Amino acid sequence: MTDDTTVRSLVVEPGAAPERLDRVLARGFADLSRARLQALARDGFVRCDDVEIRDPSRKVMGGSRIEVVVPAPAPAEPRGEALPLTVVHEDDDLIVIDKPAGLVVHPAAGHEDGTLVNRLIAHCGESLSGIGGVRRPGIVHRLDKDTSGLLVVAKNDLAHQGLSAQFADHGRSGALERAYLALVWGVPEPRAGTISASLARSRHNREKIAVVREGEGRHAVTHYRVEGLPGGDGLTALVRCRLETGRTHQIRVHLSHRGHPLLGDATYGAAFKTKAARLGEAPRAALTALGRQALHAAELGFLHPRTGERLRFASSLPEDFSRLLAALER
Repeated sequence: MTDDTTVRSLVVEPGAAPERLDRVLARGFADLSRARLQALARDGFVRCDDVEIRDPSRKVMGGSRIEVVVPAPAPAEPRGEALPLTVVHEDDDLIVIDKPAGLVVHPAAGHEDGTLVNRLIAHCGESLSGIGGVRRPGIVHRLDKDTSGLLVVAKNDLAHQGLSAQFADHGRSGALERAYLALVWGVPEPRAGTISASLARSRHNREKIAVVREGEGRHAVTHYRVEGLPGGDGLTALVRCRLETGRTHQIRVHLSHRGHPLLGDATYGAAFKTKAARLGEAPRAALTALGRQALHAAELGFLHPRTGERLRFASSLPEDFSRLLAALER
């Protein structure tokens, strides 16, 4: 065994009814995911009364002593890169980042280096105790490359499970809160409401998401409220969006579907390029300088996966977004 390998044990309550091994392990070692424990069993790292058990579904009896060898987390596949990060909060279980526009979250073709994951691996170092046995950050939600704002990342299995459950619930239970600020063309009517429209990959362009008939895609709900009318001319509006579901490009597609695409959104607002000609010189220059969709993840709230404490964070508008808003308001 290496120095970082640990041996953990538990004794099943005497007289307890026979129960699947993986269920007993999941209850006894809540900081490890059930999938991780099943994998350890299949790889020969679990013994029951000194007998190796490789079948996670095998029943174990009350009074049995179970021993689990937990190897040290494997090194992360992406390499760590000591590049800047804006850390809003960090503890032993998770880290909250204020992501700048232009930063890709996860390595992929064309973006193998310089991503948020590369930076987190370098920043967190040994505090990453492993997601599924690999020393890597647990990404439970993402922001588009050109969307700025708050994002929470898990450092270990316990945090990954707890945060993933909250994001899977999409805030229906009230635990998760996500709010975004967007600058859109025109003024949505009514000024506050809900957009409920299913989303799926476009059949014509796989890079885009499209609204589809109910039952054909993934259910998606966005609550919105007009926060302001910069310039007072009705040409643009500042809109606060609260997500009930978290689909790819959800806010951008929903608002475009309603006829109010985001300023600077080349993918879903291309038909509105001519509207920029109606802006004054300063707003046009600020919009060109923005060079992205005007969308910012401004608020994030969730329950801490270990302590149950409610955490809430807020992020101010980044400089490029603020300059555009100020120019529109003159």
